[in-house]
Amino acid sequence: MRPDGGTSYPVRSPSGRHLGEAGWGSRKDVRDAVEAARKATGWTKASGHARAQVLYFLAENLDADADRFVDRLRGLTDASEAAARREVDASVRRLFTYAAWADKLDGAVKGVPVRGVVLGMHEPWGVAAVSCPDEAPLLAFVSLVAPLLSQGNRVVATPSPRWPLAVTDLVHLVEASDVPAGALNVVTGDRDALAKTLADHDEVACHWYVGGAEGSAEVERRSAGNLKVTWVNRGRRRDWFDPAQAEGDAFLRRAVQVKSVWVPYGA
Repeated sequence: MRPDGGTSYPVRSPSGRHLGEAGWGSRKDVRDAVEAARKATGWTKASGHARAQVLYFLAENLDADADRFVDRLRGLTDASEAAARREVDASVRRLFTYAAWADKLDGAVKGVPVRGVVLGMHEPWGVAAVSCPDEAPLLAFVSLVAPLLSQGNRVVATPSPRWPLAVTDLVHLVEASDVPAGALNVVTGDRDALAKTLADHDEVACHWYVGGAEGSAEVERRSAGNLKVTWVNRGRRRDWFDPAQAEGDAFLRRAVQVKSVWVPYGA
């Protein structure tokens, strides 16, 4: 998103090379992004199969444009070509993984001590916020955003504040991959300042924060007032390349809420 105030900040490699400018997002930019997400109800109402096809298309487009993203990551992080290629390939695989899960995370039928059953129905939260870390700037973003999108949430995400350009490049692919406007909204800038605004916002139903211990505590404290569901890392790092730590059931289960429907039967 173009920042409302028109301000930006320089993005530099670890060696100090100037790589470009990123928008300095403000409270107004966050409010605008949440409003766009709130209106994008078509993504939530779409079938799991339809969402899967869109995410497959995005994964295929990222794979086709892999060389450009490898070059971008090398410039941002001073990584070797092999390391940058590994991150892009892992991001493609992760998108394919969550595309496959888009129509497969079923609910459950549970017995209860009465004449009836309870249906545990999975439903998206609605508008979800994501605050991303600096490490693995492309892969971490995909790992956090993709499970939420796959289950029908509309997402407002702040990418790595140090190296956001990999994600702003990805936004162009998102727009070309049939992802509806408002389903994914990106605001660049200071992660912790933007996280405070997202935590305060009543229209944001859940907030995933990956950053420092102080930022985690602040998100939890601010979210208590509006009963927002949070998932924070409290300063602990993940290995974003390890599927055991960075994909799968833990992410999918937190991407949905469970609605219990009681169904009585018999006498």
